Amino acid sequence: MPRYRPHVAARPSWRCRICGAAWPCSPARLALLGEYREDRVALLIHLGTLLCEATADLTAGRDGATPQGLAERFIMWARAR
Repeated sequence: MPRYRPHVAARPSWRCRICGAAWPCSPARLALLGEYREDRVALLIHLGTLLCEATADLTAGRDGATPQGLAERFIMWARAR
């Protein structure tokens, strides 16, 4: 049986090391929601910290990342509905 490999970000590109998608990819989002299922505020604080790190990495490069686009990618999906 294949061993589960966590979908984590490769820095400074912030692409998933497993699937290559923009991180947090769908499997990473599901894992984060499961890990923080009892504490959505802690999840948002964690994602906010990662957003700050990603903003520093990605807006310094030439990949066209904007702070607003990164906020959508890192935070908006995790807000309570």
